[in-house]
Order: sequence, then structure tokens, then C-alpha cells
Amino acid sequence: MEDLSKYAHSPVHLAVAQRDYAALRRIISTLPQLAKAGEVNTEAESLEAELLADAVSSVIDRRDVPGRETPLHLAVCLRDPISAEILMAAGADWSLQNEHGWSALQEAVCTREESIAMIIARYYQPLAWAKWCRRLPRIVASAARIRDFYMEITFHFESSVIPFIGRIAPSDTYRIWKRGSNLRADMTLAGFDGFRIQRSDQTFLFLGEGYTSEDENLSLPPGSLIVLSHKEKEVTNALEGAGQQPTESEVAHEVALMSQTNMYRPGIDVTQAELVPNLNWRRQERSEMVGNWKAKVHDMLHVTVSVKSRRVPGAMTDEELFSVDGEERMANGGENDEYDDVLTAEERLQLDSALRMGIQMAFVMMMSMESLTAKKMVQEVPMKSVNQMVLLRIRRVEISKEDAVDGKKGKDKGNKKKKKGAPSDAKHESEYKKGLRPVLWLAPDFPLKTEELLPLLDILANKVKAIRRLRELLTAKLPLGTFPVKVAIPIVPTIRVLVTFTKFEELQPMEEFSTPLSSPAHFQDSKSKESEGSTSWIRG
Repeated sequence: MEDLSKYAHSPVHLAVAQRDYAALRRIISTLPQLAKAGEVNTEAESLEAELLADAVSSVIDRRDVPGRETPLHLAVCLRDPISAEILMAAGADWSLQNEHGWSALQEAVCTREESIAMIIARYYQPLAWAKWCRRLPRIVASAARIRDFYMEITFHFESSVIPFIGRIAPSDTYRIWKRGSNLRADMTLAGFDGFRIQRSDQTFLFLGEGYTSEDENLSLPPGSLIVLSHKEKEVTNALEGAGQQPTESEVAHEVALMSQTNMYRPGIDVTQAELVPNLNWRRQERSEMVGNWKAKVHDMLHVTVSVKSRRVPGAMTDEELFSVDGEERMANGGENDEYDDVLTAEERLQLDSALRMGIQMAFVMMMSMESLTAKKMVQEVPMKSVNQMVLLRIRRVEISKEDAVDGKKGKDKGNKKKKKGAPSDAKHESEYKKGLRPVLWLAPDFPLKTEELLPLLDILANKVKAIRRLRELLTAKLPLGTFPVKVAIPIVPTIRVLVTFTKFEELQPMEEFSTPLSSPAHFQDSKSKESEGSTSWIRG
């Protein structure tokens, strides 16, 4: 019989361990009721709702037990769908990780507890939407207090030995306007799969104050996120249907997809990170101009990225999935056809050589940034798509034998490092780690503070991957009063990705006769040079 003394300090854990459903329901009935979508409308109500949510979470999401497992983890371990249902109905956070880095949903999938996985999948989208709605008034109020501005942020790769990297690697300049509690962002990079760029000329409009047309035929609630696709001339509401309860068939389909491939958990460890000044040849702290700001250059030491993999019984093996992907790419015209128009044969060889050196870590790093902020998204990323993206980004390149996470030699090394009888042995887990040394350019006089920018990035992080990664970078502990106007993340010794704040202008008050927003026609010239430095974010 299991020793219950380890749960004595946590009533919810104890009730789950004893399968005492009456006690579990009684404990939950004493907790504050979480606000539902639409019930929180002011900043004060938002702050109060967040405090209540934290109070509920401190009881039903406790992890101060062996293995750092939440009560929901324990319900999965005990194969107890009734406890799982009670906890999820109370608002349990399924995305919290145990000491091995796995969420309760991942544990349910890996142990083939489909019934519990379906319970979690049935609840997580409405719960995420309710959480976003609770935070929304606070985000809107925070945005309104910040000065109005226009800003440009660039994302691009560079290499000291591969001069053509800029022609194939994803890059973009994000143009962001902020007016009151409204936000506009123009971009052309929708996403990328490896170096395969997905271009889309888009404008995102966050309407913090909502919008009502003059004839009152069109009304959008506060917090609407509108996407304008310029080439297609389409306007869509990015958050439409975000809070709807999925159907049972949709839930079953989602769980079935999760179970088709093994689990992969990318991660980044900055707990031991240390900033040290970058010195010039005179042993003096190096300074550079980044845009209009003088910044001191710092190296960030002791940063580690990792990919942990875990076998899902009955799922497609890595080799099978990789083979299927290869067949699909060949059916679409060959493996490397996306580079044929931009690279010479010699450049193609150089790129292949760089890939063999370990450029897969670029994708690991990018997915790490994404996964760490996934729980902040309005709509959670389907687990199957995350697993497949991580797997393909690692396996598409030729990983050397000594670094392969699932190669025989790699497994042998990993098993030697693990403690005898560790739980991960039984779960067929393996882990690949690599140290990174990012470089940060820190400026003391950037007009925005990090804490001011983060709520604005929260708005776009729901839909834009690169913004999610940038947000994670800005949450690192930095010297007080500094702002990272430029960040370089090394991928391999010769290639790195750079994020740079290249421009910031404070906007003047809107013109008296500016035209109100009424149709996409107002945005046709959004990319023109005239509008980039304008004093209005909407041209009349």
C-alpha cells in the first residue's frame, strides 16, 4: 500500500490518493469560484480575479510533494478519471510540469490513459480562454498608460562563413504602432519550418477599446484581435470561437493525434545564467551603437538547451515518422527543391556541411522559447503538432552519432548518467543537451521598460511565434534599468540569429480630422515609406 504520509500536508493530493471523491469535492467547494469569460470588465476586477485564481491554484495545483506532481498528475498515475474530471472542472492547470518535465496531459498520453487525456483535452481550451479574459482588462489598462509609439524589430540570421545565409533563412522587420490601448503590427513572416519560409503580408489589429462603426452595423468587443491579409484582401477575427467547447469527436480526434508520435519536450535552462561584460582587445567593456542607443555588450554564460524524448507505446517510431515526412517531401518535388532557385551547387554543399555541424539546435532553441510560453496562449498548441514540429526540426538534418538522442551510443551514454532505478529508465526517456552563449546588447536609455513592453507582446504572442520567443528573452533577469536592444543567439559556432530593436519613435497626438477605422482600404499603404514614420497609425 502506498505511503500516504508524503501527502499529509496537501489535502487535495491526499483525497486523490485515497480516491475520496466526497472529500475532494468538499475541499473544492470551499474555494473561490473562478470568473468565467465575460464576467471581468475592469482592471480592478481583473486584479481581483487573478488573486482568486492564484488562491485556487495554490490548493489544486500544489507541487510540494515527491516528484513535484500536481494532484492531476497523481490522478493520471492512479488511472483515476473521476478525480481528473473533478480537478479539471475546478480549473486545474494541466500544463504544469513534474520534476521530469512532463505535464499531466503528456503523462496521460504516454501511459495510454485515453479517457483521462480526453477529459483534459475537453477542458483546456475553455479554461485557457477564461484565463485570457480575466487578464484582458489589466492588459488593456497597462497599454493605455504607456506612451504612444512606433517601433521596429528585426529578426534575421547571420553567419561568419556562409554569406548566403540571409537569402534562405527566415527574416523580417516587424513594425508596431501603439495608440491608447490599441495596437497594430505589420509583418511578412508568418512562420517557418526549418528554413522553409512561410510569407504572408499581414496586419494585426488589437482593439483594446473595441470598435463600433458609425452606422452601428458592425460592433467588435474590447480585446478583439483582427488580422488583415493584404494579398488575399481578407479580414478575420483571430479569436473567433476561441472559447467554444469542443465537440466529443474533436476531442477524440485530438487525443488520437497526440498518441501517434513520441513525446518531445524542448527546454531552456537559465537558472544558472550569468551576465559578464564582453571585453575588447584593451580589456575594456565593449560598447556599440544599436540604432540610436549606446549599448554595452554582455555574454550570457551557463545557458543550456535540451530536448527530452519519451516513448509513447504503440506510437509511430521516429524512423517511421521521418520516413513518412521524407516521402511527402519527395512527392512534392524533391527534398531540397526549396533552395534550388537561390543556391549554387557549391553553396548547397556549404549549407549541408553546416547542417551536419548541428544547426538543428536552432530549431530546438526556437521550440524551447515557444514551449515555455505556451501556457500563456489563448488557444493552446495541439500537442501532436508540437511533437511533430520538434521531431522533424531535429531529424531532418544529419545528426552526428555521438550527439544522436536515440542512437545506440547516445542511449548507452545517457543510461550511464542516469541513477540506477530512476523512473525515467522505465519510461524510455532520453535527453540531448547543449550549452549556448547568447550575446546581449544592453542600453540604459531605451524609451520603454521591459515590464511595459511585456503586456503588449502578450497580445501578439497568441498568434506570432517569433513574438513568443522574443517575450521569453525579455523575461530573463537583466541588470536594473537596462533594456536588451539586441540579442544574438548562437546556433552553431558560425551561425546565429539576431533580434534587434532598430527604431523607436514617440507618436504625437492624433490629427483632429483622422479617418476612423471602417474598412481594410485604410491599410493598403501600410508598408509604404510614408507611413513608417507617420504620426498616425491609421492613415485617413
